[in-house]
Amino acid sequence: MNLISGQLPWESTLPNPPAYPSLEGDITCDCLIVGAGMGGAMTAYRLSLSGADIVLIDKRATGNGSSHANTGLLQIANDKSLTSCINTFGEEQGVLFYKLCKRALGKILELPDQLDIDPLIIPRSSLLYASTPEDVPLLLQEYETLTAHGFDAEFWDEDKVRAHYAFSKPAALYSSGDAETNPFRTVHSLISKAHSRGVNIFEHTKARHYEFSAEGVTCYTDQGRIFAKHVIFAMGYETQEMKKDRGAKLINTYAMKTRPLKKLPKWHEQSLIWETARPYLYFRTTPDGCIIAGGKDEQLTTPERREVRVISQSRRLLEELEALFPEIRGVEVEYCWGGVFGSTRDGLPYVGPHPEFPHCYFIEGYGGNGTVYSMIASELLADTLAGKYRPELELFSLTRTAKPSPAPAVQT
Repeated sequence: MNLISGQLPWESTLPNPPAYPSLEGDITCDCLIVGAGMGGAMTAYRLSLSGADIVLIDKRATGNGSSHANTGLLQIANDKSLTSCINTFGEEQGVLFYKLCKRALGKILELPDQLDIDPLIIPRSSLLYASTPEDVPLLLQEYETLTAHGFDAEFWDEDKVRAHYAFSKPAALYSSGDAETNPFRTVHSLISKAHSRGVNIFEHTKARHYEFSAEGVTCYTDQGRIFAKHVIFAMGYETQEMKKDRGAKLINTYAMKTRPLKKLPKWHEQSLIWETARPYLYFRTTPDGCIIAGGKDEQLTTPERREVRVISQSRRLLEELEALFPEIRGVEVEYCWGGVFGSTRDGLPYVGPHPEFPHCYFIEGYGGNGTVYSMIASELLADTLAGKYRPELELFSLTRTAKPSPAPAVQT
């Protein structure tokens, strides 16, 4: 699957990334991880702490799948609001999901002190603004839901938004505890650290097919075999090609990065910015004084068609950015790209086993918070492989119903 179009900004920030050999011959391991993107990197790093014998393979170079197109916004809040999660899954499960995201974000913020390559993970606040006046009541309801369950949030009226930013919006939610990152450096730093702890990494090693037995799984590659007790498929959107029950909707999404600005516009704490409209626009800054804008989602097309659309969609994103921050008019786009983006029907990622794939687990961190979902998945699966029961996996089950019936809230 061709996942990315256009020119991406991240490789220039790590000119000589670590490289790894291709697999030649046979190898045995406790767990094989397929996919060296964010999900595979998080899992390899987490499992490297366990002392188990781990192998990680990718048919490309490390970090060159969909994670390469990641724009690096890391948030506790999700595409699906906490209010919507509670309405869909019930209060207990909805709040659990957000608590897992909060815990995962906290663990991500701890990574820079644990890694040898700086992943450029920087704490940030977030501003979620009302796209229209009609969205204000829903925003206020979300504020009340978040604060009632112990999550950080402030409700800002139009005057307060205007006092802190170059633009005016009807209302907004302001929160702390989020972050931004360089996804390419993050993937490489996690895998490099895992490798230093004994994880075997093989690039340009394509899994051709698998055989399942009572003892485990045999993975056949072009130049050898991998005998694994367990397999974790962390192939992102490409796992959609493996299973009959795909469960996700794929679209095209676009992003662009400006050239460095002499001075950033009025932008409180260089917060992450997004909106209530769906599909939504989002904006962030970078350590070198650039601005990234993303969105303009559209129906999935051929890679050739997406390639053609990258330039026009980047112009539209620049127009949206200039409308938000008029003082930067005239700024130039340095990088623009498009990629495949996926979301599930109920807004939650898929993590866990599948009945048709014995001894296997999947990480499908679909949605706008994939890096956070990858951290959640790595923790849940590491515990599961160690024999610890994690009931949270039921929330992310690959075979969960598409139409859940939320349990009523408990009256106190």
